Formats: sequence, structure tokens, C-alpha cells
Amino acid sequence: MLLLFPPAAKACEPPAGIGYLTGFLNKYGINHTIEDLNLACLLATINAPVKCQDKWSQRAAKNRQNHLESLRLSSTYTNFSRYERAVNDINRLLQINSPDHVNLTLANYEEQLSPTNSKDLLHCFHHPEKNIFYDIFSKRIDQLFEKDNFSHVGISLNYLSQALCAFSIAGYIRRNYSKTKIIMGGGLITSWMRSPAWTNKFDGCIDHLIAGSGEAGLAELLQTERKENSPIPDYTVLSDLAYLSPGFILPYSCSFGCYWNKCAFCPEKAEKTPYLPVSQTQIRRDLANLVARHKPVLIHFLDNTLSIATMKTLIRHPPGTSWYAFTRVSKQLTDPDFCMALRQSGCIMLKLGIESGSQDVLDKMHKGTKIEDISTTLKNLAQAGIGTYVYLLFGTPEEEYHQAKQTLVFTSAHAEYINFLNLAIFNMPLSGCSNGEYESIPFDGGDLSLYRDFVHPAGWDRKHVRQFLTKEFRQDKAIKEIIKKDPPTFTSNHAAFFCRQ
Repeated sequence: MLLLFPPAAKACEPPAGIGYLTGFLNKYGINHTIEDLNLACLLATINAPVKCQDKWSQRAAKNRQNHLESLRLSSTYTNFSRYERAVNDINRLLQINSPDHVNLTLANYEEQLSPTNSKDLLHCFHHPEKNIFYDIFSKRIDQLFEKDNFSHVGISLNYLSQALCAFSIAGYIRRNYSKTKIIMGGGLITSWMRSPAWTNKFDGCIDHLIAGSGEAGLAELLQTERKENSPIPDYTVLSDLAYLSPGFILPYSCSFGCYWNKCAFCPEKAEKTPYLPVSQTQIRRDLANLVARHKPVLIHFLDNTLSIATMKTLIRHPPGTSWYAFTRVSKQLTDPDFCMALRQSGCIMLKLGIESGSQDVLDKMHKGTKIEDISTTLKNLAQAGIGTYVYLLFGTPEEEYHQAKQTLVFTSAHAEYINFLNLAIFNMPLSGCSNGEYESIPFDGGDLSLYRDFVHPAGWDRKHVRQFLTKEFRQDKAIKEIIKKDPPTFTSNHAAFFCRQ
């Protein structure tokens, strides 16, 4: 079996899905090869000859190797200007080395075709030679097939930015290795298949689509009895690749799904994803083995929300290196001693889905958090030396202008305790439109879109939200200083390295 991770996505750490599948296949003695085509395609495009002659492009080309290397040095993350220049110059090279109809960065791939339109994806499948990475991925796939005649190829599709390229890669394999079975799985495939509007438009092109756990799907497909719920991931091959980070980042999941699972309009709730925690004993064992083997500079916990039970395990048995995670504001985090113990365990940043500074909005969204607890948590984490990456959500059906203004006031008042901000405008998931409570409007003509626009009951629509964010929220002096510190392109994936300094 051949496992592929397609472009384009942030190339700062190994793809976790392939790491977990590798661990599963190793456990059952199934021969396989893995290939991170995302990293390969991005690096090849960055290093391609530059045709543009303007000064910025020539400077970027001249310094590209220094820029790439600088993103792999910890010293760069003590100098934000140097980091910013390196990322911006590399993005410039990706853009000028791409056709005019393609917008390519270190985090995204966009073109005239839409990743939410099945006809466009099928067009990519039937015309892989039109993809900008064709020369790169076709050559590499041929080299891999020369070494092994694979019976199956698994393609991990997690983000919309990967979809067009993933189907081009699948089309190339079908055209040139027609006897090979093509499997697609990953986060995006799961969301599509669990959408209320799902119908399989790829029958005859993609042999097998897997929703949910890739290990469970492969076990069923390969008719292998699954003896363990969550095998330890294996990053042995991937750990030697030149990812754009100052050392190896270890991705690890302590659970799948969300233990809270009550928030209004949450995709996990809409997709009815079950909460499956890994046992604390296994977490301890896995982390001890993985840290000893790979010596990571950072652990990235992938959980939708890291549980208090896992935090307590990490406090009692520190993993031996720095780590960061997404979690909920909880009563435990209002305890300064608990936050200090987290820092001593290696925690250097927590991502917090605060969403709103209005208690009324939080209650209506079933967030289960109190404004006073959020305030105390932010202060405790700052005092303990733990960075915070705060996520805010505007334009929900529960919010009106005056409540968005409350979020501005709260954020500004707590600016000294917030390291980074993510500002998002609410998208209505399809499941939120299914009961007819809100009049919905298509974003585009894509039959695979997971969201729709909607008529806000109070007229607080996307246009007004954007105006508020641009003219009021972002103009607040304290908030403006936070926004300026966000790592360009890599955002939260690199933010922890700035917290460590």
C-alpha cells in the first residue's frame, strides 16, 4: 500500500493521519510506503527558477535557501521581523512560480476551479496534467511504483486546500496504474460523507471512501481484525524530512471527537462524531516512546479539546518537552496552582475557543462557560507563563451588534493576557439549515459545500460583521497590538515557538 499526503497544507509538521495509519499497518505487518507530496511539491516550487525580474522577487530568490533554513532555526523565533520576512518572501516565490489563475501560499491552494464542486474535482481527476504540481507528483509517483507494484493507494484529504490536487493525483494514478485501488479518507472526506446533502459523485473514480477513523476503515477494507482502538503513530520516515519548523513537532491525539459536544452549530455535534478518549495509561506509554524515539522540540496535541483528565496526567507525568493544545475554559483553569502545574509539565500555549465576550451569547450557544471564569483563566495562564491563542466568533444567530461590542470591550480589557487572536465570521453548517429555522443562502454553486449563508434574525449579516471588525474591533489600540503578533501564514502552528521565547 502507498499512503500519500497531497498539497497544499502547512508544511511545518508531519501529517498525523499518515503517522497513525503507518502505526496501524506496522502493527499488522502490512507492507506500505508513505510519501508527503505536500512538502515535496511546495519545496520544489519554491526552488524553481524565478522568471519575474522585480527587485522583491529577485531578493526573495536570492535568499530563499536562507529563508527556508531560518524557519528551521529556533533563533528566528526571537526576531519576529526576520520570521515575517522569511515567510513573506517564500510566499512571494510560490506566487510568482505559479500560473496567474492559481493563488498558492505555504498554507493554501486556490484556483478558478472550486474544491466544493464535484464537477470541478472530477475535471481534475480526468485532467491531472493541468495541475501546477503535475510534473512533480507524476515523477515521484512513477519512481515509487518502479520500486513496488502497489495494490492500493490511500490519499489523506483533510483540507479544502488539498482537494483539487488530491483528485488530480488520484486521476494520474487511475490513468497510469489502472489496477491499483484508490482509497480516500481524512477530515474533509469525513465531513462530506456525514453531511445531510451527501451523495457519492465519485463512484467509478475513487474505489473506496472512508469516513471517520482511517485505521478502522482500512481494517475493514483489508479484512484485518482490529485488536487495538488507537495504535501508537509511527513518524520514523517522516521525522527525517525538512519541515519548516525549528525541530521535529510531534502530532498526537489523546482523544477523537469532543467530550463537551453541546455547542450550537458545532461540526462535531452535527456529524454525530462519538467521543473516543485514549486511555491515560496508553497516553503515558505512547508519549514516553515517541519522545524517546523522535526527541521533538514540541508536542502538538490534536484533540478538539484536551480533557482535564489528560491535563492531570501530563502534570503527574510530564512528557519531557514543550507542548500545546486546544482546550475549553474550565473550573480547573481558574485555579492558579493548576495553571502553574501545567506550565511545569511543559505547556507553553493553550488555544481557547472563547467565541464571545457576551454571557448571553455564550449561554445561547450552550458553551457552558462564564465570563468571570474566562477572565480568571486568562489571568492565571498569563501569570503561569502559558501563552494564549484566543478564538472569537462573530455573526452567530445569537449575536447582535451590541453583543459584538461587548466582545470588543472584553478583549481590549484583557489584551495584556492574550498573546494571539483568531477572528472568524460565523458560517452556518448545513445541519443548522435543515430544520428550516433560518432562511439560508448558498455561498456558491458547490454541491459539496459544508456551509451556507443565512438571513440573520437581527440583520447582523456578514457585511455588517466585516465592517465592525474592520472599522471598530481591529482599530482598538490594544487589540491591534495583539493582531500584529500573529505569525503570518502559519498562525497557531508556529505561535507556540514565540511563546517559548
